[in-house]
Amino acid sequence: MLELRPTCEHCNRALPPESTEARICSYECTFCAECVDRVLENVCPNCGGGFAPRPVRPSVNWRGDNYLGKDPASTLIKHRPVDVAAHAKFLFEIKKIPPEER
Repeated sequence: MLELRPTCEHCNRALPPESTEARICSYECTFCAECVDRVLENVCPNCGGGFAPRPVRPSVNWRGDNYLGKDPASTLIKHRPVDVAAHAKFLFEIKKIPPEER
């Protein structure tokens, strides 16, 4: 189950569970859309994978107790600003490779 981390790892922008601006990689590294587009260029600085929009967990118990009330979002903040210079070197190596081929 996704943690639904509360902030962008780079800029620490709030990304509440209902945010449509949250992006995650397959390891659930979480960044805001602006950082993914402008700083990371769709390359996760932690694993090299690409990003996808984070799904929104329902806030209402529509069916089977599958909602935020039973499975709340994480409150653990992972603020680890990206070293932009180091990421630029990493990007140089792999950004031209599509995420599905990395």
